[in-house]
Amino acid sequence: MNERFKFWLKRLGWGGFFFFLIKGLLWLLIPYLIAKGVLSK
Repeated sequence: MNERFKFWLKRLGWGGFFFFLIKGLLWLLIPYLIAKGVLSK
C-alpha cells in the first residue's frame, strides 16, 4: 500500500511540475507575441 501511494504521489508531482512549467512559459510567451505584433488582442 505504501509503495503504491508513493508511486501516485510521484506521478502527480511530475504532472504538476510540467503543468506549471508550461503554464508559466505561456504567461511569458503570449505577452511577448502580442508586443511583437504576432498576436492581436
